Amino acid sequence: MSVEGKISYVEFPSKNIATTKKFFSEVFSWSFTDYGKEYTVFSAEGLNGGFYQADLSSTTASGGALIVLYSSQLKETQAKIEGANGRIVKPVFAFPGGHRFHFCDPNGNEYAVWSDKGA
Repeated sequence: MSVEGKISYVEFPSKNIATTKKFFSEVFSWSFTDYGKEYTVFSAEGLNGGFYQADLSSTTASGGALIVLYSSQLKETQAKIEGANGRIVKPVFAFPGGHRFHFCDPNGNEYAVWSDKGA
């Protein structure tokens, strides 16, 4: 169950999804669920998360994780972020499971906020 304002999910960039899945399956016995060619999810591995196909323009393409926070009220959370000098870098978009947006904190670190309650 997702809890308001808590870390809910983590995403890692991957240059090659198939290679990444093979590695984690062989080494740690992880299993995956694919959502298209450019995204795969792992669950029940301590923390749920996924790997996404990374391109060079991505803030996290160098290997940094994307921390995903939960909010039941995306619009209100976005307003709070902007009011605290955060910057929206990807507006709200739909994905399997809900809606989310990405933002940078005042230091330039990128995060995401998601909700299963709608946009």
